[in-house]
Amino acid sequence: MIKNLVTILLFVICITQSEKEYTLDDLIGKGTPEFYGEGYQLQKEAYNAFLLMKESALKNGIDIEVVSSYRSFEHQKRIWTRKYKKFTSEGLTPTQAIQKIIEYSTIPGTSRHHWGTDVDMIDRNKKAPKSVLNPENFIGSNVYSKLRIWLEKNANKFGFYLAYTNEISRKGFKYEPWHYSYKPISKPMLRQYLKIDIQELLKTEKLLGSEYFTDAFITKYITENICDINCILK
Repeated sequence: MIKNLVTILLFVICITQSEKEYTLDDLIGKGTPEFYGEGYQLQKEAYNAFLLMKESALKNGIDIEVVSSYRSFEHQKRIWTRKYKKFTSEGLTPTQAIQKIIEYSTIPGTSRHHWGTDVDMIDRNKKAPKSVLNPENFIGSNVYSKLRIWLEKNANKFGFYLAYTNEISRKGFKYEPWHYSYKPISKPMLRQYLKIDIQELLKTEKLLGSEYFTDAFITKYITENICDINCILK
């Protein structure tokens, strides 16, 4: 029954979402779209697919919990500001702090989490370690290894794909086995997002450290951090 529902859902969404246009504010986390979810926020189609995936995982003893979904521009800015202040106070230069931040965190206005299509997931059935979103928790026989294996085998059936893989050739953000993106919506959103003048956007937002966002840095960031993702999502 679930398999049939998933097939129908993905077919309908591929038709309806392919023509949808998003505003600049929607793409950079400043819009006010309608979201769905309890304790998390997703676009309706992604939410419906997530519920089906969660139901399927439960039958395998895995209780998927979303620890992060939609983030507004201001939310991402708070993360950026906190980390920038922390790393510079610890003695890193501004450029070193920026490089440290973008190992796992995006510059505000550039996050996939702005779209309501991406989720960071753990298994609620497991006792959460102090730092839940740590790759070590998902590999070997550690706390979220069962979740990782299940997602790798099944998430694609529901339209969700690993965003930042562990492929050696991939650059940009480090491996995030917890971060999955709902392809039927996020793929067309990425295409529209890349039409934005990202250089101008990052220069005008006046973020901490933004005076160090050189043209060369922004070009590299777009190429490696925004675009060097799971090829299925491009």
